[in-house]
Parts: sequence; structure tokens; C-alpha cells
Amino acid sequence: MITLLGEILAFSLLAFWLLLFGVQWLAERLGSWLGRRHASRGTAPAEGVGVVVGGMLGLLAFVLALTLSFASTRFEERRQGTLTEANALGTAWLRAKAIGHPRGEEVAKLFEEYTRLRADFIRAPADREVVRAINDQTSALQTRIWEHITAIVRERPDAISAALMAATNEVFDSSTAERFAFSQTMPPQMVWLLMGIAVLSIGALGYQLGLRKLTLPVLSVLLIGMWTSVIVVILDLSAPRIGSLRSSAAAYHWTLDGFNPGSTPARR
Repeated sequence: MITLLGEILAFSLLAFWLLLFGVQWLAERLGSWLGRRHASRGTAPAEGVGVVVGGMLGLLAFVLALTLSFASTRFEERRQGTLTEANALGTAWLRAKAIGHPRGEEVAKLFEEYTRLRADFIRAPADREVVRAINDQTSALQTRIWEHITAIVRERPDAISAALMAATNEVFDSSTAERFAFSQTMPPQMVWLLMGIAVLSIGALGYQLGLRKLTLPVLSVLLIGMWTSVIVVILDLSAPRIGSLRSSAAAYHWTLDGFNPGSTPARR
């Protein structure tokens, strides 16, 4: 079921919004119908419904705040990771250029290729095969770079080659950290908790209105629309490869522009 919801969210945010809105609207209508039915039969509870509904809506607000904090933290980790990795690549490239070793130019070219590959990783769609292929290429390129670095350090065991090795190691560590950040998504249990509480809370609110025989269609639709919009934004923010709120690869392109300042700017 989570996979199906993810596919709908990846296909269209609007479609997911409409689906979630429709489920909540049906819950509100069902709750209102039950409330009116109980009120007309005289079997409605005398009091306490408002307290329970208020508690449910308060819990929903708390869960929304909790999940929003989780999603925004994951998004910031991915965004900061791109900047850290791009800066590390720039440093490693500069040291490879300045080392004055025959292998230095080759290492610099490999870092340029590596930077383009990391930008592709950030822009990759929610396709496991595509992501896996990029990760395999990344591992192969890391092996090639490390072979050159090892040869340089063995031939020139000095502080300059050690600095290049340290910079290269930082690049690889940053890549691993970024891959880990992109693998972290909102746990399915948290997604179901959020949507379940939202549906139950809206249904309970409809029940309360039905008990009082109140009809507030405009306000009810506005409230459901607000809850739905917040939930969709949270899910969009927490998903690294679907939706519209995604990490930018601009830092990698800026780094590539710095490698070749006189060339045509890289595609954004």
C-alpha cells in the first residue's frame, strides 16, 4: 500500500492531494451522517464529545509538527550534503592540479567526471535501477581515482601527496554520507499514523457537527484542504526523489564551472 501511495505521489502531487482530500471528505461526511442519526434517535451522548474531538485535533496538530520536523531535517541533511561534497570535490581537484605529478592531471580529469556523476545522482528519478547504476559507476570511478592516488603517495611520500590523499578521502566520505542521506525516508509507520489520525480526526469533527445538526460545508472543505495540503507537503519534503521539493545539484555545476571557468556554463 505504501508503494502504491508512493507511485501516486511520484506520478502527480495533485492526484495524491485529491485522493487524500477525498478520503478525508468521505470520513467527514460519514461522521456527520452518524452524528445526525444518533441525534435524531436520541441516542447521542449527552456531553464530552467536544472534549474528545478537541483532543484528537490537538493530537493531529502534534503529529503534523513532529512529521514536519522529521521531513525538514532530512531535507536539510540532503541539501547540506550536496554543498559539503561539492566543496570537497573542488578542494581535491585543486590539489590534484597543483601537485606537479604526471598523474595529477589524470586525477583532476577523473574528479571532473566524478562531479558530473554526483550531479546525476542528485537528479536521478525514483528508479532503483538508475540509482544502482549510478552508484556502481561511482564505486568504479572511486577505485580508479584511488589507484592513482596510491601510486602518487608511493612515489612521493611527502606532505603534498598526503594532503591530496586526505582531500580524496574526504570526497569519498562525503559521497557515502550523501548516499545515506538520500536513502533515509519517512518510516511507513509514521506515514500511516499521520494519515490515520487525520482521517479519524476529521471524521470525529463531522460527527460532532452532525450531533448539533450543523452544516458548515465551506469551512469543512477549507479545513480538510488545509490538513491535506500540509500532509502532502510533509510527504513531498521527506521524499528525496519524488515530488517537487528536491535537493538541487547547482553546487556541483558551480564546481564544474570553477574547473573550466572559460567554458560554456554547465547545464542547470
